[in-house]
Amino acid sequence: MDNRTIDVIIPTYRPGKEFRLLLERLKQQSVPVRRVVIINTEKKFWDSRWEQEFPFTEVHHIKKEEFDHGGTRRKAAELTDAEIMVFMTQDALPADRDLIRNLTAPLKEPETAAAYARQLPNASCSFVERYTRSFNYPDKSSVKSREDLPVYGIKTFFCSNVCAAYRKDVYESLGGFTGHTIFNEDMIYASAVIQHGYRIAYAADAKVIHSHNYTCMQQFRRNFDLGVSQAEYPEVFQTASSESEGIRLVKKTFRYLCVNGRRRLIPGFVLQSGFKYAGYLAGKNYRRLPARMVRWCSMNKDYWRK
Repeated sequence: MDNRTIDVIIPTYRPGKEFRLLLERLKQQSVPVRRVVIINTEKKFWDSRWEQEFPFTEVHHIKKEEFDHGGTRRKAAELTDAEIMVFMTQDALPADRDLIRNLTAPLKEPETAAAYARQLPNASCSFVERYTRSFNYPDKSSVKSREDLPVYGIKTFFCSNVCAAYRKDVYESLGGFTGHTIFNEDMIYASAVIQHGYRIAYAADAKVIHSHNYTCMQQFRRNFDLGVSQAEYPEVFQTASSESEGIRLVKKTFRYLCVNGRRRLIPGFVLQSGFKYAGYLAGKNYRRLPARMVRWCSMNKDYWRK
């Protein structure tokens, strides 16, 4: 029996009624969660009744301008002494009662420092996004190490904080999440995990329901921030190219649409892919852009006020 303490950490922003279902499913896990530490942005949108209904919650409120993808999670990690920290987002819903059990199981291996869950599409997910989920989150588990860099490239560093578990002892020894980043705090930390000889597990049997149907402009802004994060941490992202992985996804999706008789979706897919790549390139070169344009392009506009 695994007796390690497990705390879940969730940053929230205006959580809706679906968040109550997330807490309910965490309460019902086959491996118990000790606490759910919530870092909530904008107190006036928080439903305090959840704290009475779910006593294992611990809520900390911050102002919108204080939120930072890396810094907020770093501060949250300092609030727990659990042996395993599970980071989630407010829109990731456990698919079953064994999420925590299956997610933390790989961390029993001393060389494995992190594990991330499989993301399944929700009911409203588009046809193309469903395929993207299966591309990024296949049904087969795997473990990545430094030796896999020539094979997987940038994917070696992939570890999504939509739902990921970390050993606290290794996290502290490696310095944790970076204190200030617009995006990609999970991959930046994962690169340190890999470079220091630890492994990252993908636990395909640990499943959360999580997907988005972004518009072209939302994709542009999201990928702009992705490009910014790569430009700000060249020591991480110059060791392995991400462009090749993006091209592979585009090719495989194009082929998938043709084989499955969905050619009518190809124009929209091509347009969206163009917006993604344009956003990524603009973000990689954000230092050449006027400050006003940078803020306009970014999804996380408060980042630029710091």
